[in-house]
Amino acid sequence: MRFVGIDPASKTGFVALDGNGNILKAKELTGISDKDPKRMVTLINEVTTHLMAKDIIAIEGFPFSTQKAMFAGGLHHGIRNDLYKLGFKYYEVAPNAVKKYVNVTGWEGEPGNKKRLKGAAKKRVVMQAVKEHYGFIHSSDNVVDAYIIAQIARACYLRKVQHSYQAEVLKKLGIG
Repeated sequence: MRFVGIDPASKTGFVALDGNGNILKAKELTGISDKDPKRMVTLINEVTTHLMAKDIIAIEGFPFSTQKAMFAGGLHHGIRNDLYKLGFKYYEVAPNAVKKYVNVTGWEGEPGNKKRLKGAAKKRVVMQAVKEHYGFIHSSDNVVDAYIIAQIARACYLRKVQHSYQAEVLKKLGIG
């Protein structure tokens, strides 16, 4: 049994963990070409060819604040459509829940003087939090997000977490 995390994007993060949480696969998937629909179709095919029967899958939810809404919507729906056609069930994890699972709120600083984290700064904080929680390091923020999502899939199956903020994420998913 594997636990798979998928972070859909033009550089889709894909991570598969074994039952003990060891990394079996951690990579960015990009499809072929930079022109749609070829890029999107080949990217979706690439995601599904890495799946195996009995995988426990979690996928990041739709990004409603993206500048590339058309592409993101097509990719997210395309992956979900293929998962459905192939008979896979999956957990859908909201983007903020992915960050919350490693205790990143999107804000930094002391009460009364907090600043909202944006863009690359937010990604660096998430990557650091993943390193501190799991010791996992990767140059791609999409792969790091997919790693968190795979850990969430694993926790959903095992119904076991290390921290109360992780339990809150599972509760929102209807687990626990």
